[in-house]
Amino acid sequence: MYQSDVYEYLKGVEGEHLFICENDKEAIEVEDVVNFLGVGAFRLPDLRVEEGEDLRPYREEIQQFLWVLSQFYEAKGSKVLIAPFHTLFLPFPKPELFEKVEIAFGEVFSVSQMKEKLYLWGYHFTDMVTQKGEVSFRGDIIDIFPIQASTPYRISLFDEEVESISPYRVDTQKRVSDELESLLLPPAFLALNQEEYEALKRRCEVSAYESFVKDIDALGLWHLGELAQEGTTLAPAKRLGEWRDALEEYYSFATPRLDKSFFLNLSTLPEAKHYRDVVVADMNKLISAHQDKEITIIAKNQTLVRSSTLDSFEGLHFCYQEGVVNIMGENVLILSLNKRQKSKRVKRPSLVLDALKVGDYVVHENHGVGIFKGIEKREVLGATSEFVVIHYQNEDALLIPVTSLESIERYVAEGGALPVLDRMGKASFKKLKAKVKEKLFAIASQIINLSAQRHLHKGILLQTPPEHFSFLHRAGFTHTPDQKRAIEEVLSDLSSGEMMDRLLSADVGFGKTEVAMNAMFVAVKSGYQAMMIAPTTLLSAQHFKSMQERFAKEEIRLAKLDRFCTAKQKRETLEGLKEGRIDLVVGTHALLKAAFKNLALVVIDEEHKFGVKQKEALKEMSVNVHLLSMSATPIPRSLNLALSEVKKFSEILTPPMARQGVRTFVKQYDDKVIKEAILRELRRGGQVFYVFNSIAGIEEKQEVLKHLLPTLRMTVLHSKISAKETEEEMLKFEKGEYDLLLSTSIVESGIHMPHANTMIVDGADRFGMADLHQLRGRVGRGTKEGYCYFMVESKEQLSENAKRRLLALESHSELGSGAVLAFHDLEIRGGGNIIGEAQSGHIKQIGYGLYLRMLEDAILELRGKSKLTSSATDMKLAIDAYLSESVIFEDRLRLELYRRLAHCENVAEVYEIEEEMVDRFGTLDRTTRQYLDVMVMKVLATQQEIVKISSYGQRVFIEFAHSEKEREVLQADSKDDDDIIAVTMQYLKKK
Repeated sequence: MYQSDVYEYLKGVEGEHLFICENDKEAIEVEDVVNFLGVGAFRLPDLRVEEGEDLRPYREEIQQFLWVLSQFYEAKGSKVLIAPFHTLFLPFPKPELFEKVEIAFGEVFSVSQMKEKLYLWGYHFTDMVTQKGEVSFRGDIIDIFPIQASTPYRISLFDEEVESISPYRVDTQKRVSDELESLLLPPAFLALNQEEYEALKRRCEVSAYESFVKDIDALGLWHLGELAQEGTTLAPAKRLGEWRDALEEYYSFATPRLDKSFFLNLSTLPEAKHYRDVVVADMNKLISAHQDKEITIIAKNQTLVRSSTLDSFEGLHFCYQEGVVNIMGENVLILSLNKRQKSKRVKRPSLVLDALKVGDYVVHENHGVGIFKGIEKREVLGATSEFVVIHYQNEDALLIPVTSLESIERYVAEGGALPVLDRMGKASFKKLKAKVKEKLFAIASQIINLSAQRHLHKGILLQTPPEHFSFLHRAGFTHTPDQKRAIEEVLSDLSSGEMMDRLLSADVGFGKTEVAMNAMFVAVKSGYQAMMIAPTTLLSAQHFKSMQERFAKEEIRLAKLDRFCTAKQKRETLEGLKEGRIDLVVGTHALLKAAFKNLALVVIDEEHKFGVKQKEALKEMSVNVHLLSMSATPIPRSLNLALSEVKKFSEILTPPMARQGVRTFVKQYDDKVIKEAILRELRRGGQVFYVFNSIAGIEEKQEVLKHLLPTLRMTVLHSKISAKETEEEMLKFEKGEYDLLLSTSIVESGIHMPHANTMIVDGADRFGMADLHQLRGRVGRGTKEGYCYFMVESKEQLSENAKRRLLALESHSELGSGAVLAFHDLEIRGGGNIIGEAQSGHIKQIGYGLYLRMLEDAILELRGKSKLTSSATDMKLAIDAYLSESVIFEDRLRLELYRRLAHCENVAEVYEIEEEMVDRFGTLDRTTRQYLDVMVMKVLATQQEIVKISSYGQRVFIEFAHSEKEREVLQADSKDDDDIIAVTMQYLKKK
């Protein structure tokens, strides 16, 4: 019994207490009781950190820990600090380190002093603020994301006076809702002064603790206590067993469940004598049996009460608040209508910066592959514009006006392949493009013909039976909104009378199989058969296991067909399918030869992993049945548009409720670290993936690991080992016969091992960012948190780029960060899913972006539609038009805005970006406004199929593609920029 103990103890006691709990779940239960009693409850997060561990991957929890502690210190009256046991291993800073500053409307303050203060207080200075603890100063605009806030804020200044304070959205970077009167800014770390900050920084730099970067972010908390000895004014923080000094006035209690009291020398919470916890099976029965008591019902709002199954509200007291408390005493009964919320980490939205950096490879649609060298200002015909500089072979330079940025793409190819630079002015790139176009037409026509063939067949009508509702509810978990939507879309296709051809795309572990099983359920209950085919025996075995569990209570006859079936089992399964005795089958390509009595649905998992012949057989098999293809890699949005009439798409973007993120650590290679990481996982009963991407050295690595941990059960896998042996070893690993799987990066795709929750990647600096993110996605798949260690040989020898890439991965551990980190590289894999053959040779030559655009155009052309992108107008006006550095200081942000403006397809989009720029950067100057006018004119001119607009002196020349008149000449009032813009804009708008 537990909540009742807390209730009885606190009911008659005032003052300040520290309650120590076993874990987060217990801490929440205590918090609910404390809140119900009207006492101040302050719950610290459950931080399971070893002493001296790099704290960067725990950034969000550390911020929460410091904020809750500061609130606790500040609170007056009775209060309780609730701490999960492991959190006590952290040093607890003293109250004087939690100073705050308030910024109010109309207040005048020194910007330079504020900058200095926020720096010392641990804020990170960035171009664009998207995470808690970040700040950006841009002239008279300050963006800041305080650690206690749910949204960042934009502060506008007039000189040094605060003109407005507004929240804004991270994903659009635009302000929302009303202005605030004031804003409270706590430290992002601690309120240190200059002397304290410098002393702590010195301590971290010479720290004995292992960390990729030795700075305050990673190690600051661990070295706080030592500063008192250095003679700084900093109050010492205390460690476990001594924190009584930091929290000396608080009376402490450990919960009865925590058998650690002897170690902490604490009082244990006495067991309740007058109250007990109750389990509520039927609330109405409980209430009627205890009419003589004072009955309180806890509900978060009145709607919940009205929609509840309570027979009567008479004689009940209602308490409207969050939390779940169910307690009974001699005279009282407390019951909750609230349900315990499953904790869900929502993925953080982020603007995907398709950031071009100097030195990146780019592809120009006419000149081919070159190297991006930056942005330069040039004067042409007396007017200043900005140009993107691209170098080709022999250092030949190409200058592209920023108004024509849509003609270049970042070069991306599978596995980070490096391209060969093209030579300028050579026709070879044109020839290559023509050759690729030919190939693409073949692919596109194949896609379209197959679709036409399917449309000729009338669809098998599969109606959703009434019992589907209860089947949904027997899943044993709450479906995410995306899953629900995908299930509805699939079922509506099945009952539409047309043939379904749908592609379901979702990250690994986001619940695609559940969607497929709902479709299969409907097919079987409508009197038909269904099959699911997977590329590997391992994957098919996984699906079979899931289906056995999911269909256990249904009357569905299920079978499996793969290499591990005996000849007798195979024969029986094939006969059963032919005669209709088996409703549902899952297997590998062995299924392609099967004959069915009345097959209605084929589900294909990871279609792109099948060979050419198998794909052909699949196509033949699925011409006159419903087809659902599943893929674990995102499909590029633009390709969706081109294909939308051929195939339908569903996407699942939200992670399941119980799924955790993956803590990521970057470390210099050290046997001690490896040993500790493996033992840490084995201690919690898990398994480890060890990725070592060199077949030549893998056996030597096996010896090193054996020497470190002689009793470790280990298996080795790589591409030279036969498929049969690989699958057998994988199945043994899945059954728990091995502790560690040492392999090359072949573990990257598709397998679901819920017990393997630690991954060590040896030589992480030799992988691309997307590969590392994909690898990291293999762990943390069950309800346990995953740990991923990226080991590098020597951090001194790492390039700046590699360092930045690894730090970004370490800081973005949350779910769904793939969008931020690996946008491009993940898209590459997505392309192959639809277009069948990887065509990687061509992708390698012309880059993925251009390849995709050409494929989209080929599909639309064959369907008799106009191209997605009509060629844009060439703008050559002799006016000063560019995004000024005095408005947007950072080249990176300017380039990103140039890119977005170049891709605008209507005038409204340009004005929307202008609005956003005013919001983010303040008043725009003349050249910036003129650049935006040029972009508006370009959009209008492209829509009117004008090829080129140029000017000389007072005259403006308009050249047409398809018109009786080849060109028209306009006369401006003068050759001033304003007049040139006015006459051109007027002409285009009139048209």
